[in-house]
Amino acid sequence: MKLESTEVLLLMGPPGAGKGTQAAQLCSSRHLKKISTGDILRHNVKAGTELGRQAKEVMDVGELVSDNLMVSMVEEELAKISPLRVLLDGFPRTPGQADALKNVLFKYNVSIDAVFSLDVDDQELISRLLRRASEEGRSDDSEEVIAERMRIYRRDTEPLMAYYRSQGNLHEIDGNGGMDQVLSRIEALLS
Repeated sequence: MKLESTEVLLLMGPPGAGKGTQAAQLCSSRHLKKISTGDILRHNVKAGTELGRQAKEVMDVGELVSDNLMVSMVEEELAKISPLRVLLDGFPRTPGQADALKNVLFKYNVSIDAVFSLDVDDQELISRLLRRASEEGRSDDSEEVIAERMRIYRRDTEPLMAYYRSQGNLHEIDGNGGMDQVLSRIEALLS
């Protein structure tokens, strides 16, 4: 089925790059529904669901939750939205997830309109994540876990840039600076 007035945007970037912050701003200005697998996982962890307990064990050591679980959660969320106007925050993270997402979107006769990759200096990322850990009490933001998350990001997620670059919809964004500066860089590419 073809949905009218669709828009599918994707934000990529390492932990602490500001994906959640930029997603909130873009969703407000463009009337998009944000789908954040991190938010979905944290909700389940806080609620103490079985999924949340399993996810917490994996997240606490800096590993990624399985592709099958993440894709199922995203597909369930997409099924609730019509017309399909979404911003995917931090998903997909692996080539397997990217292929699965492409297949899910194909069911709706849509594809990703634009992919934004936020690039932030490592020292700034570490500073942001340690500040967030202190302010929010997040167990997945200790120095050791941050280093592991960054290593996993580079190993598993950065290859997606080549995948989306080959499709002609990747935009690499300087994610350093204030949130308004970064947002204006993204919006300039959408206008």
